[in-house]
Amino acid sequence: MPASTGWGRPEDLVENLSSMDTTARLKALRDVKNQIIGNKTKKLSYIKLGAVPRVVEILASDAEIPLLVQSAAAVGSFACGNEAGVKAVLDSGVLPHLLKMLSFGDNKVVEACARTLKMIFQSSLAPRSEMLVGQRMELLLNLLNSSNENVAEVAAHVLARCCESVEHQQAIVDAGGMQRLVTLLSGTIRRREAALDGLAALVKNNPQLSLQLAAMEQGRPLALIIKFVKDKIPRTRFLACMCLANISRSCPFCYPQEWDIRTSMLAVIVKLLEEPGQVGEESPIVLADIVANNEELQRAAYKFDAIVKLSALLQRESLPTKQLEGILMALAELCSRLEESRRQLLDQDPGKNAQAAIISALSHPSESVRVASCTCIKSLSRSVKNLRTTLSDERLVFPLFKLLDDPSPVVQVAALSAVSNVVLDFTPHKSVFFQCGGVSQLIQLSRSMDPMLRLNAVWALRNLLYLADMAVKEKVISELTVSTLTSLIHDPEEMVQEQALAFVRNLVYGSVDSVQQVFAEESAILIAVERQLCIACRPEVCTQGVYVLSNIAAGNELHKEAVMSFVAPVSQEGRNPSPILRFLQDMSNPQLRVAAVWCVMNLSYPDSPGAVTRVARLRESGIEQQLQKMVDDPCLDVKDRVKTALEQFTGLANV
Repeated sequence: MPASTGWGRPEDLVENLSSMDTTARLKALRDVKNQIIGNKTKKLSYIKLGAVPRVVEILASDAEIPLLVQSAAAVGSFACGNEAGVKAVLDSGVLPHLLKMLSFGDNKVVEACARTLKMIFQSSLAPRSEMLVGQRMELLLNLLNSSNENVAEVAAHVLARCCESVEHQQAIVDAGGMQRLVTLLSGTIRRREAALDGLAALVKNNPQLSLQLAAMEQGRPLALIIKFVKDKIPRTRFLACMCLANISRSCPFCYPQEWDIRTSMLAVIVKLLEEPGQVGEESPIVLADIVANNEELQRAAYKFDAIVKLSALLQRESLPTKQLEGILMALAELCSRLEESRRQLLDQDPGKNAQAAIISALSHPSESVRVASCTCIKSLSRSVKNLRTTLSDERLVFPLFKLLDDPSPVVQVAALSAVSNVVLDFTPHKSVFFQCGGVSQLIQLSRSMDPMLRLNAVWALRNLLYLADMAVKEKVISELTVSTLTSLIHDPEEMVQEQALAFVRNLVYGSVDSVQQVFAEESAILIAVERQLCIACRPEVCTQGVYVLSNIAAGNELHKEAVMSFVAPVSQEGRNPSPILRFLQDMSNPQLRVAAVWCVMNLSYPDSPGAVTRVARLRESGIEQQLQKMVDDPCLDVKDRVKTALEQFTGLANV
């Protein structure tokens, strides 16, 4: 007979949770717990019936050991893998009772409460900040020394989950948390693993605390962590690698022989990718952390067959969400710089299925997976040849386009970032993007109140115009409108200003017809560019603005003259110093000087009818004198352009 036939109606079970009969309460607890384990529908049903407060009431008020054990276990079952369950148990005020029970005299009660507390703190809803104040912080730190390993492990786990910010990390350290965790490194296997987990969270993205840990006790704790990288137990090896990866990423070169150690970690973590259980699931994200922004380590990982192993894992069915996210992020890092890594993933026959899995992840229910998939596509799309030959336009562009309307702004930003790469010089993808309405969506996002969405939307539009033909440029600018573009040029965010000017730079690059577009609506775009150049302080903004003028100056005589009115202005008193002088004299940014010299070169191009007159005006504005001071510029690119510009000036002087 199925066990469920012995259960009463849910309403009756909930009623019996408040029964005066101890036996009835105990049976009701067990029945509710058994029904909700692994059954989301049942959990939600019992939450609606008000079961959670009654279970918590038993934990708070009963003294019977079996009742305490079963009530703690039932709370854990409600909280396990279900955000609605976590919210319900937290709303019922269970936390103080669980913490109190960690000091209870019976080990079964203590361990049941410890397991439940651990489940709650796996959720993003857990009240992390509340654990780091007053008696709760003191209690957690004291529990690290508990004779019960389960309790010590849970205390370290909760502390690790509470490290959400630099302030949280510092609060734990100030209370003595780092020292207590370091002490656990010399304990039993479970204690040292708990310590590694806590220390990894404590130093993550925190250079100051990373350096502090590395320097503690003349490097003894760090030496222990390094030793654990080669431990016989897979989980110990994994946690040691995670801890060292966090130290290295936030504080590079803070310990000796770092390259050798990181290479050793890399070899270990690649092998752990195939480990079953939690270690295998979490190893990919640690691999991503180890190789992040380091081309040499990415090359080493390539030689260790990391991409082959990740690709094989990616093709498995029903991957846990955390593992899938980690695999995608690891592939994104490994393919971010190395063409051979992209080729290995894209060109192999097994890789075709991997590509399908990456694209499929764009529609995954998890926000973090969708972001990771976009990030992976962004890295792969740096390889023009491979994308053109291996990813069909519809398979790639359509799912990305859908994410531009994702309910999560984080996903939208990630999708925009991927789109920026996909449309860069990929003519077939540009065509499909137009067909599916992607341009209209980008323009809509460029008007967003969210500065990150505006920034990435304008960036994508900028790349869409890179080497684009006139038909594309006309369609984009007509839909964007001159008014919107001028607003973006004067956006409150400097990074948006930079990308808006870069958009104009691509808009006017190429033909005379391209240049002519900035003269629409009484030269509103050109006026906006010039006004921004007069007030902007950020060198990157000025660089893009000067390149706009340089591209316009490559047009016809009317276009050159329009630029000259800004570069060599005339007032009633006579010639004024050229605004370009400020950029030519800026020694903080060689790219800005390069752009300024290019502008001068285009204005003084010898074959132009009005070149002689323009050079005379440029001389009077002090341009030639400044160029002569730059003949030995420390930047070789500037030096070469200055030489060419001065030769043009000299040649035209003799005409």
